[in-house]
Amino acid sequence: MLDTSELTAAVERFADRLRAAPQSRLQRGAAAEGLALARELALRAQRIEAPEGVAGGASDGVSDGGRVMPDAGMFVVADQLLVAGTDLAEALRTAPAGPRERELGEAVGLVREAAARSGV
Repeated sequence: MLDTSELTAAVERFADRLRAAPQSRLQRGAAAEGLALARELALRAQRIEAPEGVAGGASDGVSDGGRVMPDAGMFVVADQLLVAGTDLAEALRTAPAGPRERELGEAVGLVREAAARSGV
């Protein structure tokens, strides 16, 4: 089993920073950055869990072969990020052998880059 604690820790740090951020910072792009990351992490988890993809089109909430996380507002984006990151960590941890270490490294990098861009 793959050790995904680095991903979980990075996601928790970013989510905590989003929760502590003032509304003005969230409005200036931190929330949008967090949501974009949450959506990307959720899609990556879905691809691992169901590599055959999800049928449908963008009109029914499905894009790029998976379900798109909704925009539930700037005050819940930290929770959305935490859920998506935890789902991806679990999918990577329990997935059959394969190039999962590379995927884990990419995910950790995505979280760190998004946190830096967010300004929180």
